[in-house]
Amino acid sequence: MAKGCDHPFGCHTGEVPTLASATVGARLWLLVEYPGPWPSHLESFELAEEISELVRRALERGIRPQLIRRPGRRTRPREQGIRVLLAYAAGERPWLASGIVAGPEDLDLDALVAGVVPGSCILEDEPVFLVCTHAKRNVCCARIGLPLARSLAENLPDRVWETSHVGGDRYAANLVCLPHGIFYGSMSQAAALAAANAYRSGEVILDRYRGRAGIPEPLQAVEHFARAHTGECSVGAVAVESSRTDGDVTEAIVRVRTKRHGDVRFQVVVEPSAFTTPCGTACAETIMTYRLVSLDRLTPVRYATPALA
Repeated sequence: MAKGCDHPFGCHTGEVPTLASATVGARLWLLVEYPGPWPSHLESFELAEEISELVRRALERGIRPQLIRRPGRRTRPREQGIRVLLAYAAGERPWLASGIVAGPEDLDLDALVAGVVPGSCILEDEPVFLVCTHAKRNVCCARIGLPLARSLAENLPDRVWETSHVGGDRYAANLVCLPHGIFYGSMSQAAALAAANAYRSGEVILDRYRGRAGIPEPLQAVEHFARAHTGECSVGAVAVESSRTDGDVTEAIVRVRTKRHGDVRFQVVVEPSAFTTPCGTACAETIMTYRLVSLDRLTPVRYATPALA
């Protein structure tokens, strides 16, 4: 454990499981470029007036606000106005858009809620990658995230941003891939580059994969185990069609679009599981994860059609 780090041993190196830990309440995103000081909590509104108003409007509409800045940059951009990026991660066709607005009143966030690109923004044809470097929220995010963000930006110029708190400080460095809201944790520089390149090709890597934001944690676990079983890596290959929870146990029907056999359905059952960190008696923290109870392939039902008389 590094000096100043309160997280259990193994959290930042991938030894602690990261699955099913992506932020649940984030299907709509507002990213606001703000190189100035970041408060520990955005909802405290301790920001420039126009930035605080954008954050307030986003929160009122169930949109997740994030402050962003270019890796290594701490000065204000020269252009007039506020640079924003919007991500719509709901549905099967997520999108990303960007724009420069004069003020909060020039950004139609209701359009984002409706799944429509605001008139002040244009669609982006490349994803963006967020690395949490929010020191005031947790020192580990800055200590591990800052060098990772700079390294990733060298390989993917103009597509990488430092960002404020994304959730799951124990998994620093955290990487978020938008527009889908794909979360990775405990990232090394090599792992982050591999995950970013995979996402640009429309795929995910299960190593250090936290899940997809906006989905309940048990269903993130269901997706993880379905991918691990089938080996399907395409971002859109796995979809939970239905689910039910009985106590701590979650049962789901999952459709996996395979390259060889087309659509295949599985019944997947998961339950919470305690992971005790290997740090001895000095560490009493237990991390909750999920374990696979069962995974069964469903046989397609074929209905017999009686012959017409």
